[in-house]
Amino acid sequence: MQQRRAFDDGAAHHMALLAMEQYGVMLAGLGGGKLHPAATRTGILAALREGLVPVWMPTRMVLGRPDIAESWDVTSDSLAAWLAGRLAAGTLILVKSVAVEPGSTIQDLVGAGVVDAALPGFLARARCGFHCIPATEAAALAHAIAAGTPPGVFVSAASACVAGGKGDDNIHCRPGARSVH
Repeated sequence: MQQRRAFDDGAAHHMALLAMEQYGVMLAGLGGGKLHPAATRTGILAALREGLVPVWMPTRMVLGRPDIAESWDVTSDSLAAWLAGRLAAGTLILVKSVAVEPGSTIQDLVGAGVVDAALPGFLARARCGFHCIPATEAAALAHAIAAGTPPGVFVSAASACVAGGKGDDNIHCRPGARSVH
């Protein structure tokens, strides 16, 4: 659509953020009152204190930030890592939709289009652990979080090896003992 209509990357970035928010509104509507839209760090932390699961609405925190490029190199993967850094999260978990080969590095994941090109830099700045989990293990995700152990395959922010993983680009950050969706 961007090529056909010839609008710039800034407009496309803004539209993508708004689409993420629309998806978040839908998720919150499915949550039976347990999922709570949150547009700020304060809102995220308040929802957690109230025992709710925050659903991040990124536009307010992200739009116009000079440290977040308005390009297709930055997707929800990098935004999740950026948010993990803002929350001082210990772990970022990405649920991905494609299989990751054992022995792959984060650079392999970028090259294969599994994660966006900006993710390695955002992870390095966030200084958090990185796990990939297959979408087929969604039930295990909730159980592992409740048990306090990150699920999936650990991937070092510094291009360490990956043993596998796939999913559907849902995002889960785990700041300490709290969880952020």
